[in-house]
Amino acid sequence: MLNPVFPPRLARLVAGLPAAPPSRVFAMAANRWLWPALKTLDWQPLVGRRYAIRVKDLGLSLRFSIGMRGFAPDSGVPDLTISAAARDFLLLMSRREDPDTLFFSRRLVSEGDTELGLIVKNLLDALDPEMVLEHLPAPLARTARRMMAS
Repeated sequence: MLNPVFPPRLARLVAGLPAAPPSRVFAMAANRWLWPALKTLDWQPLVGRRYAIRVKDLGLSLRFSIGMRGFAPDSGVPDLTISAAARDFLLLMSRREDPDTLFFSRRLVSEGDTELGLIVKNLLDALDPEMVLEHLPAPLARTARRMMAS
């Protein structure tokens, strides 16, 4: 389950799509599932900054900012871009791989404001996975729990 392989044609198709629709969907999902847990931490240093997440093997780029009300799609130049393959993002989310290990093996690339990157990393490390999982739909939460347990 943690080794998705995307056909090159699919990656080219996704890379050719406008960034706004996937970024909007990401912001909506993050506000629903991640924001409640993130609000319990010191998220203020993230406010007003622009971010991009690039899923390299899928050709997907998500651009967003964080404001007082949560995540919002954003098309400006990102202050921080984090890039990795889909598998590596899944490993990070399931906590089966450490971000430092991926970073030093060059499977996770951080570009831009390095101090902001460390703040983001520390906040994500501090998130309680159960607080995030409790906001997911039940089937998705069960799948995530299985991934984290295996």
